[in-house]
Amino acid sequence: MSAETTDTLPHLVTIVGRGVPSNYEITVDGEIELVGADPLEEATVVTDHAAEGAVDTGVMRFRFSGQMVNIHVVDWNGVPAPESPSTPEVHIDYGVPAQNGN
Repeated sequence: MSAETTDTLPHLVTIVGRGVPSNYEITVDGEIELVGADPLEEATVVTDHAAEGAVDTGVMRFRFSGQMVNIHVVDWNGVPAPESPSTPEVHIDYGVPAQNGN
């Protein structure tokens, strides 16, 4: 990741799968970009202000600018967090410098 991308997309959201197929939608009021993965291989849709896709196991990371507007995660039955213990964990970090693939 270039220093320019880190400067223009200084924040990081991480979605951690819990071993159950789950869906997520992220919306920001700035720009958003998938980090360290190919959107086609991950079946992830990324537009200027939003990202959506599915996660089972593993970690999905997105860098973004602006503020987080909305994040919606549901398990394979469509049950949202926090009602389902199977929905992915979400971590939002503001002002995170790039490190080894972030």
